[in-house]
Amino acid sequence: MSEAVLHTAEDVVGPYRELLEMALARAGGTHTYEDVLQSISVGDMFFWPASKSCMVTEIVQYPRLRALHVFLAAGDLVEIKDMEASLISFAKSLKCSALSMSGRKGWTKALKEMNWEEAHTTLVKQI
Repeated sequence: MSEAVLHTAEDVVGPYRELLEMALARAGGTHTYEDVLQSISVGDMFFWPASKSCMVTEIVQYPRLRALHVFLAAGDLVEIKDMEASLISFAKSLKCSALSMSGRKGWTKALKEMNWEEAHTTLVKQI
């Protein structure tokens, strides 16, 4: 009888470290790779790998809405767009009624054809 091989978060996420660090470099300094890896390890964030891309999501619970939030997305845009159906299915299974995403302004144009709408803009001033 063969034993199941258990993988750590680092085993799964590690090959995507460079992509994640590039995305994190544009995320305003809120997290390091190690922070994201830890959140994935404990189940606070979810990792979505593809062959040339990846995403990191998290649940955001507002008083009147529960959303699956795309915290990071990096890599091939077509692959990232192709993940939407899986995101929706996963979100519904977790009783989410919306998907949300934060990112660079270019995401607004890139996802417009998929009926994503800009809800608000976040501005940051380092002090």
